Amino acid sequence: MPKSNLANLANESSADVAQEFPLEALAALTTFEVALEARGAKETTRRYLTACKSLVAARGAAPLHETNWRDAQRCLSALHASGIAPRTLATTLSAWKTWFRVLARHDARFKPDAFDAVRVPKPPKRLPSALTETEMTRLLDGEFKPAAEEWRERDQAMFEVLYGCGLRVSELTGLNVSDINLPSREIRVYGKGRKERVLPLPAQAHAALDAWLQVRSQRTANASEIAIFVGTRGARIAATSVRKILAVRASLQGVSSHVHPHRLRHSFASHVLQSSRDLRAVQELMGHASIASTQVYTHLDFQHLAKVYDDAHPRASRANKKK
Repeated sequence: MPKSNLANLANESSADVAQEFPLEALAALTTFEVALEARGAKETTRRYLTACKSLVAARGAAPLHETNWRDAQRCLSALHASGIAPRTLATTLSAWKTWFRVLARHDARFKPDAFDAVRVPKPPKRLPSALTETEMTRLLDGEFKPAAEEWRERDQAMFEVLYGCGLRVSELTGLNVSDINLPSREIRVYGKGRKERVLPLPAQAHAALDAWLQVRSQRTANASEIAIFVGTRGARIAATSVRKILAVRASLQGVSSHVHPHRLRHSFASHVLQSSRDLRAVQELMGHASIASTQVYTHLDFQHLAKVYDDAHPRASRANKKK
């Protein structure tokens, strides 16, 4: 398959792509899809399957189980040459490795370490982007008129919980009514790999959820709906809808561009770390498996302290005035 087709593979429908794949590859993709869906991470499932389809497309009619690290390296090189970013290439390779490990458990012809020698370009280190506390206050407390007034309580509750508990958008949309315990001010969340964690509900998030629950039954399609947050059709709201609603609200409130749910999660981690200096506590609240994932926020904390120094220290102020 030409390089340009590899780069555009993610835009093709599964049905269109499937028609071009050998039976062995289709069976392998199905096996992987079942394994991924069992983990409950829809976005990861979508991204990993797209990555695996790119490998199948590159292999063409060649047997999938005979794929070695050189084949994978050539495919990644073609993707890189077509403009795919290093960070996406790293995700792609991770998907391939996970895929072959899963397949190896079902078919001895597949090698779990087939791609261990493959290398991808190192992506540039990029700090997570957090909103300031002032921006968060304006986003959550500012007066605004939503497109649909009847969803005011829902929107407020969604964003208070996103920021107040530091959730991923998939964790937010996956919340059920049974996961909320208002009397004890707790919320049960299922993160990556369906790992469960129980988080405290801040006062504002608690109040917003209470207000939403009082009108939620009027917005659901039927009484048996278990999702805490529903969309305009009365069923569980989609992550794409949350992103769109948040982007509109940020624009109306005059908050910096590119406000998305994960920026609220970054802001939560940064603000809690600045206040508490407790890295382990932030790791637990965020649901990070490794402390290394949490340590990135110490850089944001240092930037915050540096700014405070520049703004407040007499010597720093004099130096800045001379510039």
